[in-house]
Amino acid sequence: MNRPEKSEYNEDYETYVSLVPETRIVSVLEDQIAELEDLVAEIPEEKGDFAYADGKWTIKEVVGHLTDAEKTFAYRAMRVARCDKTPIEGFEQDGYVENGNFNCRSLVDLTEEFVLLRKANLYFFKNLDDQAWIRLGTANGFPFSVRALAYICAGHVRHHLNILNIRYLAQ
Repeated sequence: MNRPEKSEYNEDYETYVSLVPETRIVSVLEDQIAELEDLVAEIPEEKGDFAYADGKWTIKEVVGHLTDAEKTFAYRAMRVARCDKTPIEGFEQDGYVENGNFNCRSLVDLTEEFVLLRKANLYFFKNLDDQAWIRLGTANGFPFSVRALAYICAGHVRHHLNILNIRYLAQ
């Protein structure tokens, strides 16, 4: 499958889409399960509450945010793939993290939730036909294709794994 064209997503998501040069997006999404599990396995549970600076999310909040965003992006993709033309609202990530209660959970639990969700989303993406992948809908006032949303899912995880490695674990 071809990568999405820039007209298939809001330019604010270019950061994420640009992190995924591959054309086999489902394979990238599958591989990220092990990448996240391996990374979290190296983090002692007591470091889960670590934030690299005041006002920044903790490691647990980053993992919780990955799950919230995965849910949101996949929901958008499902609606568009099913030809639902109803405009989809945006979401405020900081409010979701603030109210997510992630620091009261274990890293293992947060990771398992992401893994189960990603596995379910893989069933969805693997079973789309060619037309569904390129279908366009509107989210947060901008056009998005289903394939762009899959790339955004993958790029979003890569972005935050990079941040975890550089800002949190290199400390």
